[in-house]
Amino acid sequence: MEAAVDLATPELLRAEVVVIGAGISGLTLAWRLQQGLSGRGGSAQAVLLAEASSRVGGCISTQSKDGYRWEEGPNSFTPTPALLNLIAEVGLADQLVLADAKLPRYIYWEGELLPVPLSPTAALGSRLLSVGGKLRALQGLLGFVPPPPGQEETVRQFFRRQLGSEVVERLVEPFTSGVYAGDPDQLSAVAAFPRVAGLEERYGSLFAGALQALRQRPQPFPAAIHPPPKRGQLGNLRQGLQQLPEALAQKLGDSLRLGWRAVQLKREGELYWVGFATPEGSRWVAARQVVLALPAYEAAVLLQELNPQASQLLAGIPYPPVAVVALAYPQAVLPQPLRGFGHLIPRSQGLRTLGTIWASCLFPERAPQGYHSFLSFLGGATDAALARRQGIPSITALSPEERAQIVHAELSQVLLTRRAEPIYLGERLWPRAIPQYTLGHRQRMAQLQAHLASQTPGIWVCANYLDGVALGDCVRRAEALAQQLLSQV
Repeated sequence: MEAAVDLATPELLRAEVVVIGAGISGLTLAWRLQQGLSGRGGSAQAVLLAEASSRVGGCISTQSKDGYRWEEGPNSFTPTPALLNLIAEVGLADQLVLADAKLPRYIYWEGELLPVPLSPTAALGSRLLSVGGKLRALQGLLGFVPPPPGQEETVRQFFRRQLGSEVVERLVEPFTSGVYAGDPDQLSAVAAFPRVAGLEERYGSLFAGALQALRQRPQPFPAAIHPPPKRGQLGNLRQGLQQLPEALAQKLGDSLRLGWRAVQLKREGELYWVGFATPEGSRWVAARQVVLALPAYEAAVLLQELNPQASQLLAGIPYPPVAVVALAYPQAVLPQPLRGFGHLIPRSQGLRTLGTIWASCLFPERAPQGYHSFLSFLGGATDAALARRQGIPSITALSPEERAQIVHAELSQVLLTRRAEPIYLGERLWPRAIPQYTLGHRQRMAQLQAHLASQTPGIWVCANYLDGVALGDCVRRAEALAQQLLSQV
């Protein structure tokens, strides 16, 4: 790949847009571009979507065996109109399944699973917070809080100022671990929780902002999704989330190339040339527009020579490791009836499990009759410090069997009603899992976009490190970029 590109070689591929990376962002973007560019004519292929691995979906990975089905990456999604519209378009509307919005969430606190209060009445009677903690949270909700400090706050600083230390330790911290596998002392409140952090600025208090949000008319859902989801419901697909990327791949047809790993990116005049290592050997593809729908650390490598400043910004985004362990147990050794979304564990409780999703309580066909399956998460941004304090190996230094043993031991302590051997379903270690929106993240992403526009116009990024890690965010970003590109090609 070090040789110069021969622009006169006739067999070199040309495309209007090259998209690198077939996760949900790249797939959605390529599909929208293919729809918009079809019928325009010309000698170049409209869209080429290249994926280094032999499968599509990126971190979306559904597994199944012996009557069990589980997710190794995202387990569910918030049903946004754009995401549901995409599901309907690719023919999966009848595959949508929705979890009961009223399923309780639990926090493991001082040896007990305590439900998270989801209403003012529940909050008053909750044992999760002391009387003083409840009064402090109420004071914050009503807006009686110190003014913003005039500088960006971490998640801990923002919520402690708003709602007090108890809420942070017992609710915000475990929730931050559950969503981002993140450290509340490192994450930016305005970047990681923009909707909540923006309520104070727009409405003066969290309570006033929440009331205004409730009064807003929700966006309509596609007619093919019936009945429409209710507030608070989470979605999945009957055969698992993998159904969506696979359906998009079918729609893309020959525009998708699997086993194509991008190894070089160079510029010749108004064209960008992408060098790929493919099963058939080295190939070059030319395009005026190239989208990097890759993790930040992979995009950084491709941009090292063309745009060092953008590459440096991307390389600086941390991705902590996370392990997903899937275990199952007979119903007889679990609380009766078992009903809930799952539980989260504050770091102060000394356990290594960040939290556990009660998968078979959420969606159908996740476990055989008489059994329940669970997805537990280890690692995250706070695990290394926990390992140092306790003098134990990091999550990445452990074997899959050792990680499964930790999860089983902690589930036995937290959830099981009597001793039982687990049914081991599977385990997946993500060495670099979820991008961390640390202090200054929004400013750095603005700088990234500015460097791309000024130094390498025609190179774009589209991935979950920008402004939202949820599946709905990925679809929103991809569709917005598709519209922008269609106006230029």
